[in-house]
Amino acid sequence: MRVERARYFLAAVETGSLRAAAVRCGVSQPTVGQQIGLLEEELNVVLLTRSRHGVRLTPAGQALLAPLGQLVAAEEAVRESAMQAGGAYHGRVQIGAVSVSAETIIAPVVGRLRAHHPGLRFTVREGASADIEGAVLDGELDFGVITMPMGPAATGLHRLPLLSAPVGVYARTDHPLAGRDQVEWRDLETWPIVTMRAGTVMWEVLHRHLPSPGIVVQAMSARTVKVMVGQGAGLGILARFDTSADIADLVWLPLRDTEPVHLCLTQRQDSLPSQSALIVRRLIRARADELEAR
Repeated sequence: MRVERARYFLAAVETGSLRAAAVRCGVSQPTVGQQIGLLEEELNVVLLTRSRHGVRLTPAGQALLAPLGQLVAAEEAVRESAMQAGGAYHGRVQIGAVSVSAETIIAPVVGRLRAHHPGLRFTVREGASADIEGAVLDGELDFGVITMPMGPAATGLHRLPLLSAPVGVYARTDHPLAGRDQVEWRDLETWPIVTMRAGTVMWEVLHRHLPSPGIVVQAMSARTVKVMVGQGAGLGILARFDTSADIADLVWLPLRDTEPVHLCLTQRQDSLPSQSALIVRRLIRARADELEAR
């Protein structure tokens, strides 16, 4: 039995659909469906029922859920031991990150690396999504965690979605709009705007909906946007990622008819990641899954 098939099965159960399982595993949806089908053939049972609403465990699938989970865990334990024996935790990894991913994903991962893998070295470069993807494409970074741009990835790059968040407005609790459940872009036309700097995805989102916004601050980080809003500079345009919880007296209002923003992992298609890079990438995926589950 290929343990990979059990891993796809577990991902489908945890996410509730083949599509979501494919995103988590970084493969296509047909691949997930095919591999789970082969697993069912190997075991001679039906594990999942499939519908347009997602997947559900059959009685046989429920009975085999724990044993298959133990199988995957055992394989991961073997790989972990092999990495330790082979010195995989002694290398250098270069990571790019936009400000929101640096705070919500990279910082906790760095903490875990420092605590559990002190021999593994890393460098984190913060910047705009386009700059990070350029550095990844040039081979300066092993991979990046960016806000997914509006356009397609450049030739030679691959993007793997990690998590998403709705776009909205941060306002002070004493602002006239603060009492609403949600707002529309037209509600923002006469107010000063605090947003991320030109070249960022949030800048693109803002200008796609408001051709001539009254921008008073172009910030380098999501935290700076919130600090400026807290000081009364204007309304902040950001996706609702869990950042800067220590900034008080702010309220977040969802923007209607606006697509969510996605964080993704970007890497070269032709690169062969080092064992050290794979370890860091695995921790990043785990951290993203934690945030998605909240």
